Amino acid sequence: MDAISTQGISIPRLGFGTFRMPGGDCQPVVESALELGYRHIDTAEMYQNEEAVGAAIATSGVARKDLHITTKVWHENISAEGIKRAFDTSLMKLGVDYIDLYMVHWPSVDMNVPMVLETMQSLLEKGLTRAIGVCNFNMTLLKAAIEDVQAPIACLQIEYHPFLSQSRMLDYVRSKQIPLVAYAPLAQGRAATDPVLEQIASKHGATAAQVAIAWLLDQDSVITIPKAKRRESQEANLGALNIKLDDEDRAAIQALPKDQRFVTPPFSPDWAK
Repeated sequence: MDAISTQGISIPRLGFGTFRMPGGDCQPVVESALELGYRHIDTAEMYQNEEAVGAAIATSGVARKDLHITTKVWHENISAEGIKRAFDTSLMKLGVDYIDLYMVHWPSVDMNVPMVLETMQSLLEKGLTRAIGVCNFNMTLLKAAIEDVQAPIACLQIEYHPFLSQSRMLDYVRSKQIPLVAYAPLAQGRAATDPVLEQIASKHGATAAQVAIAWLLDQDSVITIPKAKRRESQEANLGALNIKLDDEDRAAIQALPKDQRFVTPPFSPDWAK
């Protein structure tokens, strides 16, 4: 599987998301994904499944060095002590010696960006995490992190799928040689039944969901982390790696509405800034 190198780490371009898979039920799901060949697992303290992810890793037989593990600190814990405490808890629950990528999950209101990133960098300097990144930052916050604080941001994780343009963010992060990790790549299931994607899929002997994933992987510097509870869906998502879109496909997808954002918690930043 292709991977992208950034800030000294290598991230497989097709990862496995675990959002909305709380508790022990997550363990067999992640075990299945690892067995099928996924090597990039994305979790977070808020998902309440780090122990299950850790148990799946422990029983998988996959060498730690062959895995990329991302976890994240929740926005309610982004004080200096809160980050350290949250990190220690995540490390313990995952049962590993280090995290590959530790991220700010959501910015908080009036967040002290330098303090947050300096605390994250202290974990990096101690070798507890191999890289740091941010999720759900708007352009103002992202520029503050990269240009003002000059933090070694390894990637930006944001909502991105065929119905939401992220061209502004993509242009910026590409100019800084920072990859974008697309979460909710199937637009919370909507991509699977979209008529345009279904028409493209029929041409390739694929599914609309596979086309949505292939569209993301077709783009430079984009990583994606679809989630799938059923083994058949996990296998199908891997099948997206074999789809080669043509210019006609790309034009049809580009013509879809690009203003549909589906992840909008009340603490979201102002995306226009």
